Amino acid sequence: MSTPSPGAATSAPQTLSALQVLACGAAIVTLSMGIRHGFGLWLQPITQDLGWTRENFAFAMAVQNLSWGLFGIFAGMLADRFGGYRVLMGGAVLYALGLAGMAWSSTTLLFTLTTGVLIGAAQAGTTYAVIYGILGRQIPAERRSWAMGMAAAAGSFGQFLMVPVEGFLIAQFGWQQALLVLGVAVLLVVPLATGLREPATGAAGPGAVRQQTIGQAVREAFGYRSFQLLMAGYFVCGFQVVFIGVHMPSYLKDHGLSPQVASYALALIGLFNVFGTYAAGVLGQRLAKRKILAFIYLMRSVAITVFLLAPLTPWSVYVFAAAMGLLWLSTIPPTNAIVAQIFGVAHLSMLGGFVFFSHQVGSFMGVWLGGLLYDRTGSYDIVWYISIALGVFAAVVNWPVREAPIQRGPQRVGGAAA
Repeated sequence: MSTPSPGAATSAPQTLSALQVLACGAAIVTLSMGIRHGFGLWLQPITQDLGWTRENFAFAMAVQNLSWGLFGIFAGMLADRFGGYRVLMGGAVLYALGLAGMAWSSTTLLFTLTTGVLIGAAQAGTTYAVIYGILGRQIPAERRSWAMGMAAAAGSFGQFLMVPVEGFLIAQFGWQQALLVLGVAVLLVVPLATGLREPATGAAGPGAVRQQTIGQAVREAFGYRSFQLLMAGYFVCGFQVVFIGVHMPSYLKDHGLSPQVASYALALIGLFNVFGTYAAGVLGQRLAKRKILAFIYLMRSVAITVFLLAPLTPWSVYVFAAAMGLLWLSTIPPTNAIVAQIFGVAHLSMLGGFVFFSHQVGSFMGVWLGGLLYDRTGSYDIVWYISIALGVFAAVVNWPVREAPIQRGPQRVGGAAA
């Protein structure tokens, strides 16, 4: 068992105000998530200009999501141990380099390494796992779900704000120059990260004293049934949102709708997700979070089904985008709040990283299968149907999740509780 640093248990006041944490964290998530939400706008300009297939582009995006999930585990470990602000600053630099590499890649291999691996690693260090770890340690438990909803809403506002901006940049300057502009913009994360510098090693705050090693915390979580169910549900979340976010612009253009419809649709998803994620965070303080998650996943399947059955018009797209927006990232606050509620906050960034890795495996499958099956069949229909079925599956597996804090024996803190 690791020994807490001297005075950690007795002199760990919240030296960061809730307003400061939320303002800086929300600004970072707005920028980092806003940029990545618009990557679908680059699919056709890049593939047409470089003579690549949609599968080439989709594979790089799939690798990006997998890289994000994998590196997110280690980013979480580093943030828990050394403080999230250091990880955020490093992630911002990687993000800028990755966007420059995305602009200048001349081969599919280089494109996959920069757009996929490098940007994915950057996103791991500039998004939810790190930010939520800081929120969990600095915000009291009774306001934690609300605070996580606020941060997720900021990411949604980033989509609403940045997607039209990215579409404008592509139209005015071309896709390469647009990426370079975004590479400069993402460096704003560096000064914002200094506002999230926590006391001591980043483990300050009520309940954050480590009573487990990393290995004990991992074994405990993976041996706990509810953690496994949360990971299964989060796989579905990643599959659905990344498939829609990356491939819907091309799906709409294939059916004769203008690129502006896709830009407006993605922006509407971001706008309505501001309300959806905030509502999920607020409701998570009052209702069982597992029931909120089950409802969200089931309603996604309903929304996709209605969208496919209705005639495809700009207005049907906008209605679908608004509905999906309410459900888009609203899974994030209750999922992470459940993890904090069960296991505590000492290893929250790391455990959140593991859950998010499952999300990103789903993202990999959704975006890659979208490109693969389109190239094979000339249609996205099969992936839409898979998304519907997976939504029902996720609703079912989240229903039996147990939210109560795990019971640890005094001598066996790392043991798994069933």
